[in-house]
Amino acid sequence: MTVIALAAARRRVPLAAGVCLLSFTAFWIAQRAAGVSMIDLMVYRAEGETVRAGGDLYALRATEALLPTTYPPFAALLFTPLTLLSTPDMRTAATLGNLLLLLAFVRLSLRLIGDERHARVESALWVSALAVWCEPVWTTLRYGQINLLLAVLVLWDLTRRPGDRCAGVGIGIAAAIKLTPALFAVLLLLTGAVQAVRRDAWQPAVRHACVAAASFAGATLLAAAALPYDSWRFWTRMVFEAGRVGFAEDTANQSLRGVLARLLHSGEPGGAWILSAAVVGALGLAVAVAAALRGERARAALACAATALLVSPVSWSHHWVWCVPMVLLLGTEAVRRGGRAPWAVAGAAALAFCSYALWWVPHGTGRLELAQNYGQMTLSGLYVVTAFGFLLGQAVTLWRTSRTA
Repeated sequence: MTVIALAAARRRVPLAAGVCLLSFTAFWIAQRAAGVSMIDLMVYRAEGETVRAGGDLYALRATEALLPTTYPPFAALLFTPLTLLSTPDMRTAATLGNLLLLLAFVRLSLRLIGDERHARVESALWVSALAVWCEPVWTTLRYGQINLLLAVLVLWDLTRRPGDRCAGVGIGIAAAIKLTPALFAVLLLLTGAVQAVRRDAWQPAVRHACVAAASFAGATLLAAAALPYDSWRFWTRMVFEAGRVGFAEDTANQSLRGVLARLLHSGEPGGAWILSAAVVGALGLAVAVAAALRGERARAALACAATALLVSPVSWSHHWVWCVPMVLLLGTEAVRRGGRAPWAVAGAAALAFCSYALWWVPHGTGRLELAQNYGQMTLSGLYVVTAFGFLLGQAVTLWRTSRTA
């Protein structure tokens, strides 16, 4: 029977591969028909050119939109190979690379949520064929962003076998490219600290966090050696200037700060954001640590990802590629528990990220977001509301199961 099942599975893989290829091809055609600029990719290339020319990285203003450099200097070092390609070749390579990263991201997500059976190639192909159309993934490829690369680095780490000496390198490198993934190292460290207090085996989690910290430090020091002036400027000044990225109230900013800016009709929510970010950060990390202590690494990782995106000063809609494993987890729970409510929750989360509803409201030049009404604010804060619901749902689930246990 096992041989027959394996043979049947192998026959299904070509079908899944064909559907996935067809979906990716349609996606590619749709992106080209929409005239995507891949503007962030052009900024990355400009950063690489500035590094090669020995220019001032944080004085750079690239493209017609005059976009600044916002990532740490280590990222700019990684972008230098882009200068070796022509613009058409670079865009093609970036699109192909992101599509391959999507396949890897989906497979790692399935491995995080279940066992190897759920992470088989066939499942990854079917899910990828659908996931490429959700708004965060679409926008990631539209702008030529690196969100999928960072997510793959983090999940590669979190799906390592216990005791793997390389576990932590991915999180450290991802944090050196962009600071947000550093919260995963904080999660590991907090988990180890609680395990030490409870006299459990705390060494694996702490070692994981230390490897991540060492990897981050190594990459950052490498950038400091190659770009001392830019490194000094970034770590002493630019890292604190969230306003350089763009207006807080921008509809694309799907973070607490963005929602509060629109809610308060203010370009800078100030103390309200700091207080809410502290509360949400504490709640989210508490849920993540509680899940990690119970060995539920998918809940822990996704609670941490949602928390990082919520408390970050700016979380553009394309940063929310973590919606893919989030919806997969909710769908898996619906299959396991049965009933209408879990399926409704999973369906609502999928709809939130696939509806493109945040773009149905007034947005664009003229700071139109500051005049949104409550209905429009709800749509433009859809990802934040969904992430809140996810965190609260996971907290309730953990509480209920702990009581049952």
